[in-house]
This record gives sequence, C-alpha cells and structure tokens, in this order.
Amino acid sequence: MALWVVLLCTLIASLLGGLYLLGMFRRRRPDEPPLDKGTIPWLGYVLDFRKDSSEFLKRMQRKHGDIFTVLIGGYYFTFVMDPFCFGAITKESRSKLDFRTFASKLVQQVFGYKPIEASHSIIHASSTKHLMGDGLTVMTQATLENFQKLMFFNLSSGEEKRVWQEDSLFHYCYNIVFRAGYLALYGSEPHQGADNKEKAIEQDRIHSNQVFYEFRKYDRLFPRLASAVLPPKEKIEAERLKRLFWSTLAVKKTWQKDNISGWIRDQEQLLAENGVPEYMRDRFMFVLLWASQGNTGPTAFWLLLYLMKHPEAMKALKDEVDKVSRENGQEMKPGSPPVNITRDMLNQTPLLDSALEETLRLVAAPILVRAVLQDTSLKMSSGTEYTLRKGDRVALFPHVSVQMNPEIHPDPHEFKYDRFINPDGTKKDFYKNGKRLKYFNMPWGAGVSICPGRFFAATEMKLFVFLMLSYYDLELVNREEEIPAIDVSRWGFGTMHPVRDVQFRYRLRF
Repeated sequence: MALWVVLLCTLIASLLGGLYLLGMFRRRRPDEPPLDKGTIPWLGYVLDFRKDSSEFLKRMQRKHGDIFTVLIGGYYFTFVMDPFCFGAITKESRSKLDFRTFASKLVQQVFGYKPIEASHSIIHASSTKHLMGDGLTVMTQATLENFQKLMFFNLSSGEEKRVWQEDSLFHYCYNIVFRAGYLALYGSEPHQGADNKEKAIEQDRIHSNQVFYEFRKYDRLFPRLASAVLPPKEKIEAERLKRLFWSTLAVKKTWQKDNISGWIRDQEQLLAENGVPEYMRDRFMFVLLWASQGNTGPTAFWLLLYLMKHPEAMKALKDEVDKVSRENGQEMKPGSPPVNITRDMLNQTPLLDSALEETLRLVAAPILVRAVLQDTSLKMSSGTEYTLRKGDRVALFPHVSVQMNPEIHPDPHEFKYDRFINPDGTKKDFYKNGKRLKYFNMPWGAGVSICPGRFFAATEMKLFVFLMLSYYDLELVNREEEIPAIDVSRWGFGTMHPVRDVQFRYRLRF
C-alpha cells in the first residue's frame, strides 16, 4: 500500500512539475505587465509569432496596450511598444538586462561559433578603429575599388555602348554589394607583377560570385535555422553550408590573400591571443561575413526600387550626386576617368542620407532582446511602473512601435525620400504626443547592442547607389510594377526580403 502511495505522489509531482514547466501556473503579479499565455501549453503563441511577427504584435498591442508579456515557445517575452522607454531598456546595466545571453545562443545555433566573454569587446574595438573615422576612409577606398572591379570592367563609353541591359534587381544589388564588401574585408587574390594582375582580378570576380551563390543558399535557410524549425533535409543542407564557409573563410586561407582589411586581421589576432582555437576562429569569420554583408544588398535593392517608382526622388538624388561630383572635380562626361568617390563626398549628400534612412525605416525590422537577470523596474511614459520578472526576456520591435507609427511618421507606408531632412538640409526632429523622440528609427539597434559596423554598412550602400546614379539611366522594365510584398518569415532578422524579384534595365548615361 505504501509503495502505491509513493508512486502516486511521484506521478502527481511529475505531472505538476511538467505543468509548471509548460507555464500552466504562471500568474500575473500586481506590478507586472498584462500576461497572455495563449491556449497551447509551453508553445503559447509561437505559431502566431512565427507566421507573422508584425501582425501578431500589432494585435497584442491593440489588446493590451504598450506593454505586455506573452508566452512564446517556453519563454516569456515582455514586449515594450512605448518608444520613450527604449533608452531605459537599451542602456540598463548587464547585471539586470543582458543581450549577450540571447545573442550567444543564437550565434552558436546558427553559425556554430561559441562566443567567449571578450568577443563583444573585440568586435566593438576593431569596428571603432577600422569602420569609423580614419579607418572608414581606408575602407571606403577599398570598397570603391572593388565596386569598380565588379561593375565596370567590361564597359566603355560611346553611343554604341548605350544599350539597355536587363537584370533582376534584387539579385543584381545583392550580388554586387555582397561581393564588393566581401573582397574589401576578406582580401583579394595575390599576384606578382603587372602581367598577372588582370588574372588575379578575374579570379576575384569568379571566386566572389561563387561565395555569393552559396551564401544565398544559406541566407534563404537562415530564418528557419534561427527559429530551429528546419526540416531534416534542409538541416543537412544548412550543416553542409556551414562547413563550406568554415573552410572557405578559414584563417589559414584568409592569410594567403592580399589587402585583408584591418577589421578582419585585428579580430582574428585578438581571438587567437585570447586562446580561441583555430577551428573556432574559422567559424567566427563566418559570423562576420553574415553580420557585415547580410543586409546591405537587400537594402540597396529597396532603395533603388523606391527611386525607380518615384521619379521626383530619382531626379533629386541624381542632381545631388552630379552636383557633389562636379564640385569635387569628378564630373561625369564621355571619356572621363572613373569617378573617385571619397568619404568626404559621401558626407555631402543629405538627400541620399535621408532616402537611405527612409528605406531602412520601411524595411529594416530587427527585434532587440534582453534577458532579465533580476527583477527590474520599468516606468512607462504614462507614469505607470511595471516590474520585469527575472528569468523572462524583454523585447523591442521598433518597426511597429516607431518606424511605422503614423503619430511619428505621417503616411508611414509611403516612401518620402526627404522625410528625414528639413528644407535647409538639416536633420529633422520627430515627436510623439508633442514630446521630442530620441528613438524614431532603429534599423541598427540601440545601446550596447547597436550595430558596430553601421557606418561602414551605410557607406557601402551609399557608394553603390552613388555609382549607379552616376553611371546609369535606370528604369523598371514594367513601369507599372507593384512594389512586392515582404517575406514575413524574416521579421526580426534585419532588412526584409521581397517575396519576388522585379526586372529592371540600365544603360550608360554617357
């Protein structure tokens, strides 16, 4: 009899423990945000969230207001939709809200790299040195040379060359921008003597195109891989691609290249000095490739597409580009040498800056996540104070809360190339409820987790668009082409992709 009692108690304890882990007994405390666990134990709203994160969060905001806690795949996420609270969250100390816990798990899952404690500081120190200030001047020149290597090697001026060429816009932009950035960062084929230079350049074109081809395969799998929902066949393919990039970007191979960027060189050396084994440094090279080149090409696609759909924007930016070139002695005309776009010139383009920021507002949609390491108080702009519970995660989704908020950005679904500047070219301020906002557009994240390579990424995209507008007439093959819908499976991972490509054509202006 006693044995049955013990077994029954054990069974009940196991059942209760299981229900606890599934979230059945979670209750909202008086000082906590509204709690919504959904109807499915443990899973909660994971299916709704993965189906369309944006629509799910808008629905929850309508239901609960500007802060709410939802159960998603065994984790409780508190989403904060009040932009006046963003600073308190992004700048809170790591002892309370830590972004590395979540980021480290994701990086290990997606790239096979296990971060060390110093990884974050190494990336930031190297990015500050090489992707900002004087270091960015060097990288701008290197990237320009690689754009020219890829875009203009088979072109010459003259009327017989002014024929329309047709291509798929997303593929064209992603391909060229990715490859130029890859070569600028990871180096080029070595050569000895002038006779072998052209062969080395041709090898760079071939190799970078092969790398892009494989990268796109991986990039298509990325959202499902990050969400751990890949079917078996795709999981095998993802593992094959990871191993391919670990080999392609291996430090031993990279060190055989010429013109390796200081950004890559310094980080590899610092990891080695911190005792990271070589095989893990190979994997880190893959992390850097995706981080630096996963979003710039898609963003360039959207920007050029919006310009082709808005002739007044296209004309304004072409006029600005021509003016900057002319004032810097780089006027484009038949027989003129290739335009040498400097970092200085890129700092003279307020309309291009605004158009790029407007594009990012429309299509950049990262989710910023922090692990709550201890109970933390958060005061809303309404004055109400809530407690974020230890063990939960707090998340921001700026695309819904600020970037597409009509109170902040009137007509938020429209592309307005000059939205971010005043008539005199100065940067515009934005307000909500009459109060000036600090966080009105957040494509790069914010606080300690802000993208350290954002200045290089912006430079890379601006260089590409500057070159395209300087050299080419651009138009859509179908002038009535609708802007394609976005692929909702990519919410939270940076710049959104279109569900389909669009055809465009281009020809030399001179």
